[in-house]
Amino acid sequence: MSRGTAIGSAAAVTAGAVTMLVALVAPAGSWWDGYVSEAGTAGQPYPFPYRCGLVLLAVGVALLGAALRSLRAVSAALLVASVLAATSGVVACTDRCPLPPYEPTTVADVVHTAASVVGLVVLAGAMALIWLSDLRTAARRLAGVGVVLMVPLGATLGVTMLVVGRSGFGALVERLVLAVAVSWLVGTALLTGSRGVRRGGR
Repeated sequence: MSRGTAIGSAAAVTAGAVTMLVALVAPAGSWWDGYVSEAGTAGQPYPFPYRCGLVLLAVGVALLGAALRSLRAVSAALLVASVLAATSGVVACTDRCPLPPYEPTTVADVVHTAASVVGLVVLAGAMALIWLSDLRTAARRLAGVGVVLMVPLGATLGVTMLVVGRSGFGALVERLVLAVAVSWLVGTALLTGSRGVRRGGR
């Protein structure tokens, strides 16, 4: 059951991420400008597919949590991250996703942003829990790489959003953070599906 759930997780995360990416890059203009979440706002060409892709990705995160239920803390963190990701998909921000302290915001903007940011923090926590576990598997090593990349990139993004606000540099870092998160989710799901995550595994 865990193997099938893990493979389903990899498929859902991949399909969700690809759907989001297509919605992001399909419109005319540079896809490197602004926050990724802007693709899901009203007035954009493909807001519904983007938001559906994010919800599908959230389902994939939840499936990975179910597949790793033997690692209770990791499973709980992934389930929380999935709820936050789904919330981010359901509650869209307004045009250009304004953020304080530089721009006037709405309740939807705050809810969307908080869910997105906290969800990534919780996801990084799940990575760290696997990395610090007593597993001796490729998944543990993958989690270590994920933490080493995710923590400094996430911190850089947070500081940039607070100190600089909207910027091309912040947009680049955000995309790198999301690429690391998706790569780790898919990689861990595939390793779990191949029985690469278990106590005492090789």
